[in-house]
Amino acid sequence: MRRILIVGAGQSGLQLALGLQSHGYDVTLMSNRTADEIRSGRVMSTQCMFHTALQHERDLGLNFWEPQTPNIEGLGISVAAPGSHDPGPTQRAIDWVGKLDGYAQSVDQRVKMSGWMETFAERGGQLVIHGATVGDLDYFSRTYDLVLVAAGKGELVSMFERDASRSPYSEPQRALAVAYVHGLAPRPEHPDFDAVRCNIVPGVGEMFIMPTYTLSGRADILFWEGIPGGPLDVFRGVKDPSEHLKLTLDLMKTFLPWEYARTTDVELTDANGVLAGRYAPTVRKPIGRLPGGGAVLGVADVVVANDPITGQGSNSASKCAATYLASILERGDKPFDEEWMQQTFDRYWDTAQHVVKWTNAMLAPPPEHVLDILGAAGEFPRIAHRFVNCFDNPADLENFFFDPDKARAYLAEVSGASAA
Repeated sequence: MRRILIVGAGQSGLQLALGLQSHGYDVTLMSNRTADEIRSGRVMSTQCMFHTALQHERDLGLNFWEPQTPNIEGLGISVAAPGSHDPGPTQRAIDWVGKLDGYAQSVDQRVKMSGWMETFAERGGQLVIHGATVGDLDYFSRTYDLVLVAAGKGELVSMFERDASRSPYSEPQRALAVAYVHGLAPRPEHPDFDAVRCNIVPGVGEMFIMPTYTLSGRADILFWEGIPGGPLDVFRGVKDPSEHLKLTLDLMKTFLPWEYARTTDVELTDANGVLAGRYAPTVRKPIGRLPGGGAVLGVADVVVANDPITGQGSNSASKCAATYLASILERGDKPFDEEWMQQTFDRYWDTAQHVVKWTNAMLAPPPEHVLDILGAAGEFPRIAHRFVNCFDNPADLENFFFDPDKARAYLAEVSGASAA
């Protein structure tokens, strides 16, 4: 039985640990917090998982909360008209919703990670509550066949060299602010189904609103992404949860009155239902080398950390765990050497590269052809449908989104078919 150590108990670390455990591997999982501490702590993320990522969970029998979690059947885009956030009526230059082929879901990671961690222990896995250091891994690397680092923050990340060729940004591109709330009214345009709403205020930032399942049941996430130094970059230093929510709503009133109108009865789900921060999107080399000469393999956010503007974080983590699980199983009794580690990461990069390209593009001011696509999606449901399903399969964006000539050809094809 091969012995594997996984450091970090997030989406990727736990999914991989439970997957390996189900195949008979001797797995040790290290977490810096207990399940109870995670469950009673602050919200960690704004996860929205699309069909492929959800299916990876289903394949391992880990979709414990699927029946009670809202089914997100669509994704809508609204773009504020230029100057519309000045005093006076606010208009939308673009406003539409597209339907997903397979529904998405969002489960508060406090619920999921604590539940998965308890399941791992109940199934006989060795759970170690300890904040690992590089020195710890140096010691453990001699007693385990493979050490995986899935803790995306702290000292351990420094073992992995930044890949400058794949990391165009060295500074955070958005200031992030999250609030989990009860009482949000449905969008009047589609009261009969749930959708993620992406609101873009050019030159200011974005707000995402998504249904979720949290400790107290059904809720919604209000998530601001503000351009640093701009009017949304005001959450740093705000400690009081009620002040955080008030600031969130005041900014909605100013910039997104069509969404603010839904917040009449909004209240926080709990005192820990707020989060603010920022980080630079970064790709790192996948192999971390230890002082004693050993090597460890980075997982998910450790090696590919994207800004959440495209909602890919938990999806990428799930896909990374699935890819690494397949590579480990295929390896059999052969050593997990550095060549294998690089090949395993490269296999994940085949899908991750599309997410990185898309996310970095969305952090920059949108070029004309992208605005043309988003605008045309309001007129042609076929375009809206294709674009929103790229949240599940970002690779399709290569075919019509990034290149101006491909975009023009696609728009011409759709409009021509419609005219015919």
